[in-house]
Amino acid sequence: MSATQFSYRSETLHELAADVLRHASELGATACETDISESVGQSVTVRRDEVETIEYNRDKGLGVTVYQGQRRGHASSSDFSAAALRATVQAAIDIARYTAPDSAAGLPEKELLARPGVGATGLDLYHPWDLPVEEAIAIARNCERAAFAVSPLVKNSEGASVSVQHSQFVSANSLGFMDGFRTSRHFISCAVIAGENEAMQRDDWYSTKRAAADLAAPEAIGDYAARRALARLRARKLATRRVPVLFEAPLAAALIGHFVHAASGGALYRKSSFLVDSLGKAIFPRHLRISERPHLPRAFASSRFDDDGVATRDREVIEDGILTGYFLSTYTARKLGMQTTGNAGGCHNLIVHPGDLDFQGLLARMGTGLLVTELLGQGVNYLTGDYSRGAAGYWVEGGRIRYPVEEITIAGKLQEMFAGIVAVGNDVLVRGSKQVGSILVEQMTVAGN
Repeated sequence: MSATQFSYRSETLHELAADVLRHASELGATACETDISESVGQSVTVRRDEVETIEYNRDKGLGVTVYQGQRRGHASSSDFSAAALRATVQAAIDIARYTAPDSAAGLPEKELLARPGVGATGLDLYHPWDLPVEEAIAIARNCERAAFAVSPLVKNSEGASVSVQHSQFVSANSLGFMDGFRTSRHFISCAVIAGENEAMQRDDWYSTKRAAADLAAPEAIGDYAARRALARLRARKLATRRVPVLFEAPLAAALIGHFVHAASGGALYRKSSFLVDSLGKAIFPRHLRISERPHLPRAFASSRFDDDGVATRDREVIEDGILTGYFLSTYTARKLGMQTTGNAGGCHNLIVHPGDLDFQGLLARMGTGLLVTELLGQGVNYLTGDYSRGAAGYWVEGGRIRYPVEEITIAGKLQEMFAGIVAVGNDVLVRGSKQVGSILVEQMTVAGN
């Protein structure tokens, strides 16, 4: 499919946003904000060399939030006709009439908004991939074939997939802000099953980038997915013990995600986070530093403005282990009596600065302990910090991986886990809005049989 197959020009989305704002003013709203978006894409999955699915998606949406004083109403539609735009605004106004006043409701302060027209300039976020479906199928087949070629013990496949996605949007509000841009996101993935006798193990790998040219080779993805599955064969169980735990980079990103959630405005003003009133306090060890960089070219969480239209900026979130900034939207900041940090919609390219050790160096530093490569379940209590997850990975002795392990649980408290981070590896991996290497935690409880 062609990347030029958007149904609407960017200029048309701007015109639609202007129409929404005009309708809101005419219908009596004191303020209004709107988001209008469109996405198109193609996904192909091949399983055991046969085409399993070919999917095309074409979506569009309009969201309108209006304010009548401190009363807020929201409505949405997938119909961009003139009548539907006005009806959607009217629906939002009708809803606002029946909501309770909220002193934190309203648009951001005008001086905090991003300058119109800046948008994604210099961010390099749109790289269309005009990929014929036949070529997508060939890529997926090469990926899966590479996995099967690694070993006859690779017995089955959950499929190899190739996805091409393009989107565009415009955000606007009645304070004069209006901006938007186009983005792309493409990926190649493979998941396979290795078997020996009656034992079966599954693993996967993927690569996702803004530009197709930056994707890993499909053959390398399939090969690595197979080797990961094979390495898990002959897994053992462990007796309960307390040991150091090394979170592989993809899981380290999830660990940092728990910090982001706990330090976000919604959890803080509801007092459902263990990080309430933690600004200026040591959360991590002194060697750890976390930065937010919203303007990195080609990054997945880059933008000149957040979901409120507030200008984003570089900042340090953790310095010398100390929490120097929360993640606040306009609304949550007002609930806390603070100022927005430009994080409506989430964090922007959070970078955990790496240390000097590579992955092998982290294993050596750990000596004896558990390398975790898979987590199961959602056992995180953000109010208390209690953490308990099913896990699988590898037992390490003498700084070397000795054998795979499964059917275990790792447990601790996030406060102690964060404070007990011994090292962050330089094997940095990008997963969504997080960029982090593997993380070594000093000690956790590993429960088994």
